[in-house]
Amino acid sequence: METGFDAGRPVRVSSFNGIDVFMVNTDKFKTSSIHFFFQDNLARENVTKNALLPAVMRRGSMEHPTFRDISMELESLYGATFDCGVTKKGERHIIHFYTEFLSKQFVPDGTDIFAEALELLFGIITRPALADGSFREDYLAQEKENLRIRIEGRVNDKMSYSVERCMEEMCRNEPFEIYDYGFVEDLAPITADGLTAHYRTMLGTFPLQVYLVGSISDKEAEKVTGLLSGLARGDTVKLRESFTGKEKAEIRHVTETMDVTQGKLCLGCRTNTAPGSDDYPALMVYNGILGGGIHSKLFRNVREKASLAYYCYSMLEKFKGLMVISSGIDTGNRELALDIINMQLDDMSKGNISDYEMEATIKSMETGIKSLTDSQVNIVDFYLSQTIAGTDDDFGTLMEKIRKVTKDDVRAAAQRIVPDTVYFLTAESDDE
Repeated sequence: METGFDAGRPVRVSSFNGIDVFMVNTDKFKTSSIHFFFQDNLARENVTKNALLPAVMRRGSMEHPTFRDISMELESLYGATFDCGVTKKGERHIIHFYTEFLSKQFVPDGTDIFAEALELLFGIITRPALADGSFREDYLAQEKENLRIRIEGRVNDKMSYSVERCMEEMCRNEPFEIYDYGFVEDLAPITADGLTAHYRTMLGTFPLQVYLVGSISDKEAEKVTGLLSGLARGDTVKLRESFTGKEKAEIRHVTETMDVTQGKLCLGCRTNTAPGSDDYPALMVYNGILGGGIHSKLFRNVREKASLAYYCYSMLEKFKGLMVISSGIDTGNRELALDIINMQLDDMSKGNISDYEMEATIKSMETGIKSLTDSQVNIVDFYLSQTIAGTDDDFGTLMEKIRKVTKDDVRAAAQRIVPDTVYFLTAESDDE
């Protein structure tokens, strides 16, 4: 095990009925946590219901029928926390429920907090607050309105909005173009009965990964398995692979206008490097050299030397095989900024990489990977991503692979990159 990456490694405790239970034993934290991940295929007919479900379910369970009741129970467990929500990884839509609580060795009065936190979480998931067999109409109406505000509010963060829109345009007519919180126009038709039926579909057919993190005993893990074995499960939804390669692309230019003072220029590329491939660490190093920090080519050449961008970085979407270069620029500098960005891509495909760029990137990546181990949510997200990608790395083995990447490996990754879409968010008065 790599020293400095003391986050534990997942051990599969049980696997049955489309359910996998993992333990990540670590004494790094004073808290432990339980995570439930229900996975579905990203699809228009389900995405809005999937996003609405955890919002309604968090409002109460049969034992704790209001959010205030849940909050009081959490407070009685020495300030335990609970949260839930949705995200997408590639073309998988994931509903996440979790609770984090004080580990037993730090509980002063010997309360079995694991059992009580598990009971609370399991109750929220399997015994939601229903009225006459369906979700409460008042909870549903309120959460529909909250979700509408969230979907419409995505434009408020222009940096993340432009990156998301660039990826959506790249993946038009592919499931990945679907926004993970769904569609405003799909909210009105959702009824309490309909959402309850969808909830039963989730509980009975969605593949489920459960992660137990922290100071968890075998007996506690067996208790989780015992509870899960009592769930009525049908045929499990078959999850599709997300990765899409594209070796040639006619570059599309998409311009969107909005009331902005700063233009957002994004260049979306296909990486043609699958997340489970041996070449993926080289792509990670490539991305770090290109746009992963103040040492990167984009930062130094687009932002510092040319003074064309307020920010300029690159990021990977691992599962779908995408890379987006994102920059904030004065709207009149679009073509010049794009030219210098393309020069950096060309530079890397020719293998023009300095020792400093390699060393600074790998050091920066090591710091970033170590920082992930400071949060149980990040640890679980890392291992869930490994499961989805079909890889078996822990933090240490991944870092070992990154350190072995050579300049030739990075150049090979660079030569697989195919620019696909240029997205520009600009002010309405600008000439396109």
